[in-house]
Amino acid sequence: MRHPIVIVPGIGDSGPDHWQTLWQSGLADVRRIAPSSWEHPELDDWVAAVDRAVAASAAPPVLVAHSLGCLAVAHWGARVAAFGSASGADAASGPRAAGVTPVVAGALLVAPPDIDGPAFPVDAVGFTVPAPGPLPFAAVLVASSNDPYCTPGHAGDLAEEWGATLVDIGAHGHVNVASGFGPWPEGRRLLDGFVESLAVAADARTRFAEA
Repeated sequence: MRHPIVIVPGIGDSGPDHWQTLWQSGLADVRRIAPSSWEHPELDDWVAAVDRAVAASAAPPVLVAHSLGCLAVAHWGARVAAFGSASGADAASGPRAAGVTPVVAGALLVAPPDIDGPAFPVDAVGFTVPAPGPLPFAAVLVASSNDPYCTPGHAGDLAEEWGATLVDIGAHGHVNVASGFGPWPEGRRLLDGFVESLAVAADARTRFAEA
């Protein structure tokens, strides 16, 4: 993998059989966010957790988010775009010096929920503020056509708002263990292809700058 990976799970964290956990076990340079409010998510806590994980990465990472984690990433990105840093996050400790704008290579956002949908968890009320876009980094939004937490139309709206490329994978529920997902090799191929596209874009920018 050309970039470190930061895993951003949804509410309650991703269990041992979740594709995020299985991917994490097979990657060398990977870390997972560690908020203190997994079960009753607090937005600032999760944004700070994303910021810490990005800061601890030795190179610009790719964020791999699922469900509520997508909203945490979007809010983190919105704060970076607006203020130059994730306002409200804890002071960074790691390769990125304090006060320096966090940098990520991109984000894979899988099955983001609709904050106004009937299935949105009541315990995540702190996340019911829309995350404005566009995101200040490349993103791919993966949507399922029968996700109980998000309609295809809303997924398209989010992709447009965030400036993300929309990938519809068909009828696969919430893309989680309950939907029959284990290692999800198709998703891993999506990630690999996305990372490769980031490398191609970076090489093109380098050649342009040197021309």
